[in-house]
Amino acid sequence: MSGGQGQFNNSPRGEDKDVEAGTSSFTEYEESPFDITSTKNAPVERLRRWRQAALVLNASRRFRYTLDLKREEDKKRMLRKMRAHAQAIRAAHLFKAAASRVNGITSSPPSPGGGDFGIGQEQIVSISRDQNIGALQELGGVKGLSGLLKTNLEKGIHGDDDDISKRKSAFGSNTYPQKKGRSFWRFVWEASQDLTLIILIVAAAASLALGIKTEGIEKGWYDGISIAFAVLLVIVVTATSDYRQSLQFQNLNEEKRNIRLEVTRDGRRVEISIYDIVVGDIIPLNIGDQVPADGVLVAGHSLAVDESSMTGESKIVHKNSTKNPFLMSGCKVADGHGTMLVTGVGVNTEWGLLMASVSEDNGGETPLQVRLNGVATFIGIVGLTVAGVVLFVLVVRYFTGHTKGANGAPQFVGGHTKFDHVLDDLVKIITVAVTIVVVAVPEGLPLAVTLTLAYSMRKMMADKALVRRLSACETMGSATTICSDKTGTLTLNEMTVVECYTGFQKMDPPDSSSKLPPPFTSILVEGIAHNTTGSVFRSESGEVQVSGSPTERAILNWAIKLGMNFDALRSESSAVHFFPFNSEQKRGGVAVKSPDSTVHVHWKGAAEIVLGSCTHYMDENESPVDMSGDKMAELKNAINDMAARSLRCVAIAFRNFEADKIPTDEDQLSRWVLPEDELVLLAIVGIKDPCRPDCSVFHGRVQSSNFHCWLQVRMVTGDNIQTAKAIALECGILASDSDASEPTLIEGKVFRSYSEAERDGICEEISVMGRSSPNDKLLLVQSLKRKGHVVAVTGDGTNDAPALHEADIGLSMGIQGTEVAKEKSDIIILDDNFESVVKVVRWGRSVYANIQKFIQFQLTVNVAALVINVAAISSGDVPLTAVQLLWVNLIMDTLGALALATEPPTDHLMDRDPVGRREPLITNIMWRNLFVQAMYQVTVLLVLNFRGISILHLDHKPNAERVKNTVIFNAFVICQIFNEFNARKPDEFNIFQGVLRNHLFVGIICITIVLQVVIVEFLGTFASTIKLDWEMWLICIGIGSISWPLAVIGKCIPVPETPVSQYFRINRWRRNSSG
Repeated sequence: MSGGQGQFNNSPRGEDKDVEAGTSSFTEYEESPFDITSTKNAPVERLRRWRQAALVLNASRRFRYTLDLKREEDKKRMLRKMRAHAQAIRAAHLFKAAASRVNGITSSPPSPGGGDFGIGQEQIVSISRDQNIGALQELGGVKGLSGLLKTNLEKGIHGDDDDISKRKSAFGSNTYPQKKGRSFWRFVWEASQDLTLIILIVAAAASLALGIKTEGIEKGWYDGISIAFAVLLVIVVTATSDYRQSLQFQNLNEEKRNIRLEVTRDGRRVEISIYDIVVGDIIPLNIGDQVPADGVLVAGHSLAVDESSMTGESKIVHKNSTKNPFLMSGCKVADGHGTMLVTGVGVNTEWGLLMASVSEDNGGETPLQVRLNGVATFIGIVGLTVAGVVLFVLVVRYFTGHTKGANGAPQFVGGHTKFDHVLDDLVKIITVAVTIVVVAVPEGLPLAVTLTLAYSMRKMMADKALVRRLSACETMGSATTICSDKTGTLTLNEMTVVECYTGFQKMDPPDSSSKLPPPFTSILVEGIAHNTTGSVFRSESGEVQVSGSPTERAILNWAIKLGMNFDALRSESSAVHFFPFNSEQKRGGVAVKSPDSTVHVHWKGAAEIVLGSCTHYMDENESPVDMSGDKMAELKNAINDMAARSLRCVAIAFRNFEADKIPTDEDQLSRWVLPEDELVLLAIVGIKDPCRPDCSVFHGRVQSSNFHCWLQVRMVTGDNIQTAKAIALECGILASDSDASEPTLIEGKVFRSYSEAERDGICEEISVMGRSSPNDKLLLVQSLKRKGHVVAVTGDGTNDAPALHEADIGLSMGIQGTEVAKEKSDIIILDDNFESVVKVVRWGRSVYANIQKFIQFQLTVNVAALVINVAAISSGDVPLTAVQLLWVNLIMDTLGALALATEPPTDHLMDRDPVGRREPLITNIMWRNLFVQAMYQVTVLLVLNFRGISILHLDHKPNAERVKNTVIFNAFVICQIFNEFNARKPDEFNIFQGVLRNHLFVGIICITIVLQVVIVEFLGTFASTIKLDWEMWLICIGIGSISWPLAVIGKCIPVPETPVSQYFRINRWRRNSSG
């Protein structure tokens, strides 16, 4: 393949543009039901259409790893029922409570629980499930409930093994019963559902009965048992391969469900699995988190929850600790933050019941699967036609007396041949025809995708990438551009404050508390301690542990060095209202009330944005000083200077506020907007987050010392445009300062101000977008897709969800990513590292390349086997028997897929252009290789079939015909073994490179050779073979080995750049147009 930088000037694939993006004029794409470029968000009718069009012999196996459309409908119906049931229970409870109030009836106090806790499981589950606020208040509210559960609302539970054990015993664990995976015998049963195998089993039974009747028990059972054994072997090997795949998918599904989250135990925040949560746990909640269990809100600020996953209503519900404190498992935090007390886990929650009743799906089909079903259908139709021709010709020749027996006499003589013999012969003819169908219809071809995907997904886990959606694996191989975050992806995510400016001085070093007056330090650390979602834990030994986002940890660590006592500050003063940081406004604030009733409103955020709201700065005498124009310019220059050195700039400011103006009503307080004008600047800090030293980017393309990949990297960050520029230069996204001009370097607000047409015009030139909002990222993704790009996007925040959903491949961050972002993504990058993104690209390209290797290998066998059998019927017989063809099918289908579909990725893959979504599955290179090998095999084996006895000098030897047919069978199989090596490297001369590293490939080759020797030398009666001497073995090996130098010669033959299929498309389009 040729590749060059110029291909990105207009579109990623030249003229091969995406129909769905509205860029193609070739309407014939829509004619094929198998032409689906993306199954992500594909209409159900489109998915149903290709299923109906596919030629399928074993539906249960073929569609095992596709979306079960009926089950999906049943799941939605069940969800609606459960939601309606839950709503009805709550409505009934509210009606009962209202009636009680009207009639003056008071409910009886709840009965105390037994065991180690003051409340029992049934009672607490009832309160939580029915959202019974009255019952909660009777217990003394959240504080009273925590006492009954022996939970400290500040420090959480003790969390030792004994405590955890008691809580699980009393209230259950946060798990739910899952449906057991299919057993091995279920896979055996499904593999035996193949229509052709069923026919062969029936034929084997008929052959066995007729054989015993005509030839006696001693010899009559050979043919029937041989076929039955061969069929059984195919079934067992197929079932074993499928069973291993299913185990891999089960393990990956377990990983997807195993969410890691923080809880507060014994005064410190610890990270645990969602399965380890117990009733009584205190869990902090932030924007984007999934509520991991049922619970009640302890405290929160502007907390809003999306309950659509449980209620079915896309309505954001605001929560408070008095009127609406109940939180349902499985819901998402849409805004604000807070802490919750866990009251129900596992099957004692509605979410747990739902998960227990809904079986795990397999994620749906992939575009490559659909296309391979189309290929398999086409080949199957050809195979059925050939089998029908063979059946017709053999039957006609038989009844016309042209089919000769072993003694040279006609097998059928009208009026003389017994009916039993005729029936036996016809069964054999039908068996051969059906076996041709088995070989011709590549039932395993679409399943080779799931085989290579299962292998790739397991290996990608080791490379720190968890695949949530199967199709993302292969789509990543087509990616032409990656829109990447900066923080933690291109940088190390190891942030430290390295520079600090106050209104009156530059602090050097930045954590020198002696340079700051105590009152100044006091107001500064008060804002840092309250205006954060992080926390500080100090152990009895004095060890300090800081948790939170990397930016929060950096600022908290800096404040600790300035003398901040986190716990003391949080206990002395209280947060009245909170405005959580969000990526749209780039800042967050908090109103803090001190013991003396003074109120300070603290703000922290992007330096130039917070500075823009400042009208004063605090001087060394702790007095607010008017922000003059010169001082503002001086501070802006300081920000630009830090940003130019790739520092993240954060400003900290505050203002006084009158306590009597703060709303006292909880509803009004939740809607109160924190004042953000007339701020007093306290400090501007520069935070260093070093670029990853191994970041594989050069001149905006992915590369390393081993490869140069034509995959463009675009950095989309919320940071200052100067910081973005500095990091881009350091990472290699920008080659030099001369590149740092519009539109290559652009600010988010500028990009969003353009019209759609203008955005489409410049989107391909953009390399860096600074100060961008999540909506800017979405607009960029949409523009790039309209230009025909296959776009991968990285994101970690809740607001990144639309861009992750819109992108062809959404990549969320495993460490910093929210649960909302992860749920919308296709792949989770577990270490937040750009190198892991590059590895995902390698695996994506490997999936596509491995499938192409398998297709080339399988089609060569298909073509050769069909042509040999069709050409040979002129002699009245086929050289390959049913048992032999079943063995060839096993090599081709299951063993071939295992050997070739599990090839590890190589750097050579990254030197290629991205695989186009419209690129044909069978390339011109593959057609060339296939034609060369198939023609060679067909020619040699047909010559042997018609002239083999004389060529092999068998004229006067006994069993000459059987020896000749055995040589044909043996040579044919050995040709496939040699050709398997050729298929490893379709476009490279060195076919042995890395072969010893693929232990599975070497193992399967060895197994195939050993089994072939056993079949020829020891199973002659079953396989219709005869022992060969060493000369015949050498001849067979010699015939097979010629395929290696022949492959080298074939690769020297040039192929046209335009795909063969394109000529047919254009001609068909012209015919349609003229019609």
